[in-house]
Amino acid sequence: MQIDVTTERFRLAETFTIARGSRTEAEVLTVTVTDGSARGCGECVPYARYDETLDSVAALVAGLPGDVTRERLQGLLPAGAARNAVDCALWDMEAKRAGIRVWQLAGLPPPVPQITAFTLSLDTPERMRAAAARHAHRPLLKIKLGTPEDMPRLEAVRAGAPDARLIVDANEGWSAEIYADLAPHLLRLGVAMVEQPLPAGADGMLAEIARPLPVCADESCHDRASLPALRGKYDMVNIKLDKTGGLTEALALRDAAREAGFEIMVGCMVGTSLAMAPAMLAAQGAAVVDLDGPLLLAEDRAAPLHYDAQGVHPPDAALWG
Repeated sequence: MQIDVTTERFRLAETFTIARGSRTEAEVLTVTVTDGSARGCGECVPYARYDETLDSVAALVAGLPGDVTRERLQGLLPAGAARNAVDCALWDMEAKRAGIRVWQLAGLPPPVPQITAFTLSLDTPERMRAAAARHAHRPLLKIKLGTPEDMPRLEAVRAGAPDARLIVDANEGWSAEIYADLAPHLLRLGVAMVEQPLPAGADGMLAEIARPLPVCADESCHDRASLPALRGKYDMVNIKLDKTGGLTEALALRDAAREAGFEIMVGCMVGTSLAMAPAMLAAQGAAVVDLDGPLLLAEDRAAPLHYDAQGVHPPDAALWG
């Protein structure tokens, strides 16, 4: 089997900013696997937060043996972006070789559209209010926070989109004291959930302070091995394929998390429709779906995912799976 990895860049519709910085394009790695009879593709987004770069992830992929299978892959690479792209490419190739869809190959029911969050980039309160007003028709807005000026931004978004359901992502930017001070205001403004308020590895206080609204683990949750440390601190886990290392572990994590009593969120990095397509299978029945990457792009893959009032639709076979 041949494994190829290439770097691709896709322009964003506008600058995307979170507490850690800004970007104007999505930099992704595309992995293609070919066995002579079928060809599969997968995408990943290396993330500096986890010490990943385009070069380091590409080197991991390039070092895989030509006879790798999905089962062997789980032990050859750690959870992360490299394993994700290869795992999803192998799923795609296997489905094409068998002449069936990935959901059938995995023994899952047919996927259906999912309402997805739309993320508002971190900006001045005035600009965030304007952005919220432009997207007030969307049923679920996600707000990037994690700075000392969070309350004016949150108030501005609520004013711009008075009827939208709101969730917030602090990107590890708060302390326990800040979160405790902000929580009543989050409730007052109708925020439905807060994502990763405290830094991973310094989130023990979540077990000791009141959690008046659901708290979701993002950076604190990567794969099934993360779950024991989350009990008592979080109510929900954010499953991202670039963290789990692919669809294989994402599905296993989803089942294990539900069994442990956690609600499910399925999220994404800023990537193309090819990255969102396999995540759609993990997102079925999730309490929160955040697969808006393609909505942030100025350009996307051929045969992109379709978004409408029903949400994000499952991929066509021409794209993936």
